[in-house]
Amino acid sequence: MELKICHLFPDVLNLYGDRGNVTCMQHRLQWRGIDVSVQGVSIGQSLRAADYDLFFIGGGQDFEQGVLLKDLVGDKTAQIKSAVEDGKTFLAICGGYQMLGTYYKTWDGDQCDFIGALDLYTIGVKERMIGNYLFTCDDLDGQTVVGFENHSGKTYLGSGVKPMGKVLVGNGNNGEDGMEGARYKNVFCTYSHGCLLPKNPALADHILKTALEHKYGRAELEPLDDAIENSAHDYMERRLRAHGK
Repeated sequence: MELKICHLFPDVLNLYGDRGNVTCMQHRLQWRGIDVSVQGVSIGQSLRAADYDLFFIGGGQDFEQGVLLKDLVGDKTAQIKSAVEDGKTFLAICGGYQMLGTYYKTWDGDQCDFIGALDLYTIGVKERMIGNYLFTCDDLDGQTVVGFENHSGKTYLGSGVKPMGKVLVGNGNNGEDGMEGARYKNVFCTYSHGCLLPKNPALADHILKTALEHKYGRAELEPLDDAIENSAHDYMERRLRAHGK
């Protein structure tokens, strides 16, 4: 078996070491003897979405998102939307999450129109939502996910899009409805930066299995010794439940 990963805009969207999620997926596949290749596709480079099995989009600030707008017009947007509808697996973090939606409106009224692959939109506010946070993950039968959020955009989900889970500590999508992230077909979106997959190995494997099953029809992942990863997860969960930060 083999997975081909496309890292979209790796040189532009990489807040808080988001690229570490790609490294984590690479290692978890290699440790199981599964071949994996990673290719970056950035501004000015063409995208052949059919060549890949899994797509990763990291986070970026408003400036970086604005830089990407011209590049996203036309064929690249069409390729991404087609890949989403074809059931390809995506993991999108923060700014990448927002970009898969229809638009982002800044707190002072400027609107950036995005890809529109998912029916969701984001409204910017002056006060940022920052800190470690904890949420349940519906795909993992309610297991918890720990992460770090830092965003001023409030995201609202539309038709056909469901949240990844429910916020237990922190803000999540908008700090209002108690929901975090977005799920549509095989797309996983979240505001969780940096340490998402290394500290949440069950989620990492679920995303990898989703991509493998879409490609091969069936896939079983051999268990790994995740004692260190689970210890990091459990420590942060205990800290958040006790202190909320």
